[in-house]
Amino acid sequence: MQIAGFRQRLLSRVPLAGTFLKTPALQLIEVLAQSELDFVCLDAEHAPFDRSAIDACCAMGRALDFPVLVRVGDSSAREILQALDCGAVGIVVPHVDSAAKAADVARAARFGRGGRGYAGSTRWAGYATQSMPDLLKKSQDETVVIVQIEEPEGVDASDAIAETDGVDALFLGPADLSVGYGHDNQTSDDLAHAMERVGKAAGAAGKAYVSWVANAQKAQDWSQYGMSCFFISSEHSWMRAGATAEARGVHEIGKV
Repeated sequence: MQIAGFRQRLLSRVPLAGTFLKTPALQLIEVLAQSELDFVCLDAEHAPFDRSAIDACCAMGRALDFPVLVRVGDSSAREILQALDCGAVGIVVPHVDSAAKAADVARAARFGRGGRGYAGSTRWAGYATQSMPDLLKKSQDETVVIVQIEEPEGVDASDAIAETDGVDALFLGPADLSVGYGHDNQTSDDLAHAMERVGKAAGAAGKAYVSWVANAQKAQDWSQYGMSCFFISSEHSWMRAGATAEARGVHEIGKV
């Protein structure tokens, strides 16, 4: 029951490890589901995921009971609806810099007046095999809404964003935020202060705190800010690093 229990595990702040998937290939979902990762996130913001690719990858995740999130291209209701109907366990929404935007996102991800359009015939809904009451409860219990804090304005509004009903986690985007503060690295005091401030906001509101990290060591370091869920690198970086390490080993043959 990995998918059904994912939201509760996120909110309980047990350490969770996942990665961004940049390649729209369902076979990679199969492979990564065999690892000890807790989830993957399809990067439909920065990678070439169309609706068909999202649909196929989410289908594989559902078949294997492996949680698949989707980072949508933007915060529109259309993007959110399509990702969730395909079977994503939740969404990651970029550039949420105000409580008003957070409320719009949360509304679009959940059923109700002015919110997510109801359809009982989608993959997420079991293709018309589940009742409306069961699906409404499932949405409340299982659907994950993660908003990304990527601008200084989002940091300033983090208390109000964290207190927004329907938001489950705050995702601090270290790269965009660093650029927003005028830096070309992720080692500034501005970033450290932002991580601390957003962490306090998430903790006070009982929400999960999430970020992207390059490796597990960085996750250990940043856990001091209250982060418990980490999007570690991507399959691109892992493939390149693994290939380089093995190639270097071969190239050392015969060297004194």
